[in-house]
Amino acid sequence: MTTSELPRRTPGSSGRIHHSPDPTPGAPSRALRMRAVAGWVTFMRRAEVGAVRETKT
Repeated sequence: MTTSELPRRTPGSSGRIHHSPDPTPGAPSRALRMRAVAGWVTFMRRAEVGAVRETKT
């Protein structure tokens, strides 16, 4: 019985390139979502301050 020689592998990179997953079309990026959250928090704070001013008068 003869066994064929397997090709020798050199240590290191396997040649595969890992990519981050492509966002779905039309989906906002993480940076945009974080900006939106920060803007919403600011908007709600201003709304609370405005409501306090209206009730004092």
